[in-house]
This record gives sequence, C-alpha cells and structure tokens, in this order.
Amino acid sequence: MYAIIQDGGRQYKVAEGERIDVELRPAKAGDVIEFDQVLFLGGGDALKVGAPYLENAKVRGEVEAEVKDKKLISYKYQRRKQYHRKVGHRQRHLRVRITQIVVP
Repeated sequence: MYAIIQDGGRQYKVAEGERIDVELRPAKAGDVIEFDQVLFLGGGDALKVGAPYLENAKVRGEVEAEVKDKKLISYKYQRRKQYHRKVGHRQRHLRVRITQIVVP
C-alpha cells in the first residue's frame, strides 16, 4: 500500500519503510510526525481519492535525523563593471522514515 501526502507545498509518494526528506521543523531524532493531508491511497484492490484530502487518513513517520542537501552555487556577474559575486547555499531537511499508513 502506498499514499500520496502533501507537506510544505510539496507532494510525496510514500510507502511503509521508506525514507523521505521534508522541510525542517522543530523536531528531534526519535519524534513521531503525523501527516494528515493525505491526497490518495493506493495499492491492492481499493483506491481512495480525496477531495482534496481523505478524512481520517494519516501517515505516521519517525524522525531519523536532520540532514543537509547538496550545496548550490549562485554566481552573479556584470561584464565591464568589475562586479562578481559567488554565493553558496545548503538547505536543511528532516529525514523521516514512514512507519504506518492509517486507513479509515
């Protein structure tokens, strides 16, 4: 069974045992997070589609760690003006392991 959830303006396809990286929030390793914005439940015979969300459907996950994404480099340059600027950025995420999909 799998589910499509929405969190932080993004949609994720998840199944039990998978790991996903979601937006950073105040949580520590070992905390349990519930995602209640379930858009779709699939797998097997029954397919359930929300309008826009399924009621009483939840996905539970356990926070594993806070991780950093790969470094992105932004470079600004204006020719003949002797102007250039190099900026780096690394986004931080929470790595969550999906433990349970609760079906109503």
